[in-house]
Amino acid sequence: MLEITNLTKTFGANTAVDNATLSFQRSAMIGIIGRSGAGKSTLLRMLNRLTDSSSGSFTVEGHDMTHLRGAARRRWQSQCAMIFQQFNLVPRMDVVSNVLHGTLNRRSTMATMFNLYPTSDVHRAIEILDRLGIVEHAPKRAEALSGGQQQRVAIARALMQDPKIILADEPIASLDPMNAQVVMQALRRIHEEDGRMVIANLHTLDTARRYCDRVIGMRDGRVVFDGTPEQLTTGVARDIYGAGSDFSEAATSTAIETLDSTDTHAVPA
Repeated sequence: MLEITNLTKTFGANTAVDNATLSFQRSAMIGIIGRSGAGKSTLLRMLNRLTDSSSGSFTVEGHDMTHLRGAARRRWQSQCAMIFQQFNLVPRMDVVSNVLHGTLNRRSTMATMFNLYPTSDVHRAIEILDRLGIVEHAPKRAEALSGGQQQRVAIARALMQDPKIILADEPIASLDPMNAQVVMQALRRIHEEDGRMVIANLHTLDTARRYCDRVIGMRDGRVVFDGTPEQLTTGVARDIYGAGSDFSEAATSTAIETLDSTDTHAVPA
């Protein structure tokens, strides 16, 4: 389904992603972990074509997506939806309109200018919001919602594109543990119920183990681990993060029970 071959991105003398080669033969929920600056976000941005690669390639169902331009690139971006850490919603716009923005790639310029949407699209947006448990917030401004609710609006906007692949760049990094679990459960259900591939950059090991079928570890731009959640041992995690023997998973856990058992004034990384 997705083949990545020697994909590389350089910024001047710095290499953000270094010869990444990965093969995804079936739909799965995949977590990518690694410390800040490991190349996780750059990899996703290359797959979505928000960023051009310096060399290498990636194909989807045998079609090369690496050098698409113009309308062809926009068509691919509609099939490869992106969810961001900071939601990227229009704060003063109502929730339904934010979700309907997921259809912009297939709408005319005139319809976009006058904010005109087919009734069928409006109904579908409402159905998706209902599926994600936030339909009662449909008429509210996005800025009135909590962080977790806004991230679910962003997921709903991605689903409006009816994508083959959903890329989530640190989707829970700015959320509290309860909302983080709600968002990850939503992404997991989307994968299981719709059969969509979900690739998420994650910053906690327990989240990757709990929700993902496969985990990719990146360090200094290179893929250094590719395996199952069960293979992601503490020792492997130390190698991925370049940490010493004092490395503690509990310090970055999003598990509510873990946080409850620690100092209530501590802030999880």
